[in-house]
Order: sequence, then structure tokens, then C-alpha cells
Amino acid sequence: MAWTIEDSEKLYQIQGWGHPYFSIDVAGRVLVSPQGDRGGSLDLYELVRSLRQRNLELPLLIRFPDILSDRVARLNTCFARAIARYHYPNIYRGVYPIKCNQHRHLVEALVEFSKPYQFGLEAGSKPELAIALATLEPEPNPQNNGRPLLICNGYKDREYIEMVLLATRLGHHSILVIEQIEELEIAIAASRSLGIRPILGIRAKLSTKGSGRWGNSTGDRAKFGLSVPQILAVVTRLREVDMLPCLQLLHFHIGSQISAIGTIKDAIREASQIYGELVKLGSNLQYLDVGGGLAVDYNGSKTNFAASKNYNMQNYANDIVAEVKEACQERNIPAPILVSESGRAIAAHQGVLIFDILGTNRDIFSNGDRTKNLEPIAEEEHLILRNLWETYTTISSHNYQEAYHDAIQFKNEAISLFNFGYLGLRERAKAEELYWQCCQKILKITRDRDDVPDDLADLEKQMSSIYYANLSIFQSAPDAWAIEQLFPIMPIHRLDEEPTERGIFTDLTCDSDGKIDRFIDRHESKEILELHPLKTLRKRNAIEPYYLGMFLVGAYQEIMGNLHNLFGNTNVVHIRMTPQGYQVEHIVKGDTLIDVLGYAQYHADNLVEKIRCRTEQAIQDSQITLEESQRLLKNYKSSLQGYTYLSADTIDREN
Repeated sequence: MAWTIEDSEKLYQIQGWGHPYFSIDVAGRVLVSPQGDRGGSLDLYELVRSLRQRNLELPLLIRFPDILSDRVARLNTCFARAIARYHYPNIYRGVYPIKCNQHRHLVEALVEFSKPYQFGLEAGSKPELAIALATLEPEPNPQNNGRPLLICNGYKDREYIEMVLLATRLGHHSILVIEQIEELEIAIAASRSLGIRPILGIRAKLSTKGSGRWGNSTGDRAKFGLSVPQILAVVTRLREVDMLPCLQLLHFHIGSQISAIGTIKDAIREASQIYGELVKLGSNLQYLDVGGGLAVDYNGSKTNFAASKNYNMQNYANDIVAEVKEACQERNIPAPILVSESGRAIAAHQGVLIFDILGTNRDIFSNGDRTKNLEPIAEEEHLILRNLWETYTTISSHNYQEAYHDAIQFKNEAISLFNFGYLGLRERAKAEELYWQCCQKILKITRDRDDVPDDLADLEKQMSSIYYANLSIFQSAPDAWAIEQLFPIMPIHRLDEEPTERGIFTDLTCDSDGKIDRFIDRHESKEILELHPLKTLRKRNAIEPYYLGMFLVGAYQEIMGNLHNLFGNTNVVHIRMTPQGYQVEHIVKGDTLIDVLGYAQYHADNLVEKIRCRTEQAIQDSQITLEESQRLLKNYKSSLQGYTYLSADTIDREN
């Protein structure tokens, strides 16, 4: 049966994790719809080719600001619907946590898109506070409810707190959230010194247990927040200094990527009770900040698996609004302005990393169909080779399990014979090739069966190819390495062809951890990815381009990337949709060798001079010719100006 794009959609789960931004067209290429179902689409493969013709090498991070805009709009729309549905007597004011992705173009675009919703920013450090103060536009005159919020979290010293207080003079609606009990006295002293009454919040440590990878963000051992006794101590102290009216916000955070809606409900219920009790104690609470945690469905399974979620954005908004309204009605207190700090759900979708494949190891394991090239084993050959040949030629659907164990035994015997000098290198090579051909033949049989024996369950993984990817996992997808985060990865073209290979990815770094060998699946994850065999160009010894996309990498990955092996920041491009198609709005060139060497305190001029001196000495010693020395210097200088990643010699460079 012919392979179809519907088969690719099902295989790569693109409708589960990609809707409404990513899909597959009739030509078997990934389509991007940055405005969701409200705008046009573009061919991602053709976009990449066009960008390469602009001398933008791979790997390449493509940001789609229109997706960012759509995510902000969707979140606000979901809360607006929930407020209308439950007749909630107050409003929603969201903020974007800058820590999720601090890059200037992204933050500036988000602030621009967010103006209709009075969507604000959250800062968790002094550098992030500096970004927020300079990026958010202060509005001195409007009512507080009409201004975007600036939520100030994280560890704070006197300078941080004074900046927050003084920012209110500019017109910023900044709320200073007390997360450590020691911060309260600093805030009181700074307020008195400056003569500025702060707007204070407190972050509560909830007993509700979080879910997923960051479930320990709550409870007694949580990094941030105040326990209930500490919260009461804050209230008492603020009352003593006549500053209790300054306490206007209650904040909590139960972790990032909350996969289960039940966890969110439990946390809201507990926080609502704390909110009500604080109002009864005379505080001037007006805001309830539910923190982050709104998850992204990375594998498209719509389950409570760590890389997924069993709810949608509307469910999330509905449960928050309904729980808070019910709690306030029971206590007969005013309902608060609702605040959320959703970063991952806003930023993840807008970032797509495109990388190419430099080659594979498929010939090592003879994964291709090379059975026609096998020559029969002659009678004079070693017995172990004749045994392997007989095993290979007699494999069938009736004896494949027995044949598998025979092949393993004969291969191990061949290695043992080689180690004791009874088998030559040529014979060992032939034995290994026969073994892998046996495995390949057995694998073809098992793929057509549902009742694969347990001892053959790992054969697919053992036979999988290694695809050498032109990227650094540590730079572009650090969470895939550090915490085994799953990201959707798939080819962006050839999706009308059946992917007959099975493989994993290794990156350019000299590190065994520089690989991706876990991939999204319909349920949880799998250890191999279905891929296409690479095509070799007939006219010259080169590989036809094979482009893959790593999707949903717009949150955390860019800013957390590191310089392992001195592979630097990738090229970045911003694509904005227009009535005529699309516009390349911004290009941010990736690091050159000079850039990354500078991070390690090397100076390019000094390095060049050292190489020049050594070439001069080598000329004197007749070790190198003048022409060779000049070529070496030319290449050395040129490489310093170039990209830290590899330039593949591929067909699209000529077209």
C-alpha cells in the first residue's frame, strides 16, 4: 500500500502537538500557519532553502512572532470566555515570565502584541528587571486595572527593591513579591527611606503536591515562598508598621509543565482558601497570581504523561475562574483580579530549529538492502563462516527466533576465535557482515508481526542507524540532554515517502551524551525515530539535503544553551506574515569562531600571530613551503570569521 501524508501525520503526531500551527501539505512538506487558523501558510522547506540563499547556514532557529501573538490572544480569549461563562465579577491580567526566553526581539514583540490585553511581564532577577523596566511602556495616568503588571519575583537585595519602588514614579504598576521572610524588612526600610508606598505580594508555599518533572516546586522543601506561619508573621509585621494596605497580591507556583488538571484544581482550591483568610485578617488583597505551569503537549498524546497534558487552555482557564469564584462566594468577599505567569505555553511554539544531516553509519550494519551483494561462502572457508551463511540462507518466518540466537552464538564464537588468533581480520569482518545481514533479515520478519518475542524486542533499536546531525544538543536543546525533555522531531520534507530507516541522532560535540535517542510517541516515548534513507547525488560525491525540524523549542532552550566544544549560538531569523506572503523581519547572526574563542579569553589577533610565527619557523626548517604556509594562514583566518557549525556541500547551494 502506497505511503500517504496521512500516514506521516499519524506517525509524527503532528496534529496532536502542532495544531493549529503545523501541518503537512499534499507535496509532503511541513506547512507553517503562524496565525493559526486566522491566516495564511508557508512551506517550511522552501523557506529554509530561501534563507540559505541569503547565506544563513544551518543549524538555523526560526522564530515566528505571529505564533507568539496568537498564543497571547488565545490565552486572553480563554480567560475572557471563562469569566463570561461563570459570571466572574472581575478581570484577568496575564504576565509573561521573562526567564522563559529573554531575547530582545522576542520580548519586544510580545510587549507589542500584548498591548490590547494589558499583558505584563514577570522578572525573577535584576537583569530581568532591567529588561522589563526598559521594555514595558509606563502609563502614569490610567487606572491600575488599565496598566500592564510588572510582577517582581526572585531573590532581592536593597538595590532590586529600590528599583521596583522607584519604577512606580515612572508609571509602572510594579508589584514586589516577598518570597523570603528577610526581604520584608528590606522593603519596609526602602519604603521609608524613599517615601514610596510599595505594592506588595507574598508567595505562598502550598502543600498541594505538583505533578510532572517539577512537582517538588511546592511543599515545605520548596525553594521559594512562605509557609503559613511566615505568611501570618508578614501580616503581623505589616500591621505594626501601618503597611497592611500595601499587601495586594497572593502568589503561588506549583511547578512548570503541569501535566494533570487535577493538580491545578487542588492548588487553586488551597490558594483560594489562603486568599480568603488573608482578606478576613484585614489585608488589601486585590490579585491572585496562579503562577506558571500551563503545559505544552510535546508528544500530542493529550495524557498526563510528563511531556503532555490532559487538558487544554480553555479547561485551564475554566477551572481557575470557577474555583476562585466559588471560594470567594462562600466567604462573601470580592473576587480578585486573576493573574497567571504562563511562559512555556506562550513561547514554546514560536521557535523551530532546523538542522541537516551530514551522514549516517548505515553501511556499518548493512541496514540497506545489500543482500544481492552477498557472495556464498565457499567450502574451504572457516566453519564459523559456513555456519553463519547457513543460518542466513535458512531464515524464515517459522524459525527466525532460533536463527537469531544461532547468529549471536556464531558471531561471539568468531570474535573469540579472532582474539585467540585462529581467525584473521578478513574472516572476522565477513562474520560480522553475515551477522548483521541475519539481523536485517529477521528484523524484516518481525516488523510484519504483532507477536514479537521478548528476546527480539530490542532488535529494532540495535539495528537502528545513527544520523549525524549538524547541531549541538547542548547549545540548541539542552533540556533534551539535561532532563530528557522530549521535543517533536521530524523531517520537513519527503513526507509523502515512507520512512524506511530507523535511527537516532548524534550531534557534533565530542561527548557521548550529545545524542537524541528518545522521541515522542502516541502514548509516551520511543527509542528510535522513523527516517528516510539519505540520497547521494549522482553528479558529485555529496548527500542530497535532508532537513529536519525540532519543534516547540521556543521556551528555555535558547537561553539555557551552553558552549560545549565551543559550538556557539545558531543563526536566528524572525519571519512575519504579510498580505504578500512573509517577511524576513530580523536576522541575528550566530556566533563565529572569534566570538566563542573570546568567551574563553582567546584573542583572534594573538592566535593568528602565533600561527604566523610558527609557519615562518617551519619555512626556515624546510618543513613547509611558502605557498603551503600562506594557504594555512588564509584558511586559519577565514575559519575564525566563520560559523562554528559545519557547512554541508549540498544540492541547494547550487540551485
